[in-house]
Amino acid sequence: MNKIKHIITLILVVAMHKGYAQHIRFVTQGTIEFEKRINTFALIKKQMELWGSDNIFGKTFVENYQKNNPQFKLQKSKLTFANNKTLFTPIEDAVASNSFLDLIQFQQNNTILTKVNEGTSTILKKVYEQNYLINDSTRKINWKITDEFRDIAGYNCRRANALIMDSVYVVAFYTDEIAVSGGPEGFSGLPGMILGVALPYEHVTWFATSVSDQPITDDKLKAPTKGKAVNHKQLYDILKSAFKDWGKTANENYKWFTL
Repeated sequence: MNKIKHIITLILVVAMHKGYAQHIRFVTQGTIEFEKRINTFALIKKQMELWGSDNIFGKTFVENYQKNNPQFKLQKSKLTFANNKTLFTPIEDAVASNSFLDLIQFQQNNTILTKVNEGTSTILKKVYEQNYLINDSTRKINWKITDEFRDIAGYNCRRANALIMDSVYVVAFYTDEIAVSGGPEGFSGLPGMILGVALPYEHVTWFATSVSDQPITDDKLKAPTKGKAVNHKQLYDILKSAFKDWGKTANENYKWFTL
């Protein structure tokens, strides 16, 4: 009788362990689709303050923009990952904008291949009509992990906060169910994949809308190759020189080109 009880107990333990294991995912390769959400009204208002309240010409365009456009601009991108590499690729808008108020904040200018284990990245960055190819180390972010959780694209994600570039407050949500320390744009460095990023004071977010764990071949993770070769310091000097006569808007443009 005792032998039968032991056998039944063993079967139950194995079944419970199997059922529990089925709910734990450790994804190492796949594709994540992101949606970038931009509060255009808030950013245009901020831009107007930089231009000056007496700019009647600008005010007219702002009023027309708010009447004829939605408050939030949505953009798509994808992150492909495998073998501790990630490739972030923006998806171009179906309809190109020719608005006077098509600010740099409304654009997606980066294609980024990151080698996670090496801590390096190759970034194809478009600065107006010039393409730059940046080969350098990845940004080091001093994250502070919290006890707040939320579900994103079916994954349990934990919140972390950080301050980058001395003044940009970042909120990120990552999951350790995806065993790659990556994320959208240049955000990484957490113990898992970042599926959500919010810059509350910059009025922009990136959140995953779907995750596919299908196998990724090496040809899907190729670094961009075309552009003027620079490192981060060289691009910093180029931008500072280019924006030196831009007045109050110089720092804002520099910030968005280097996020």
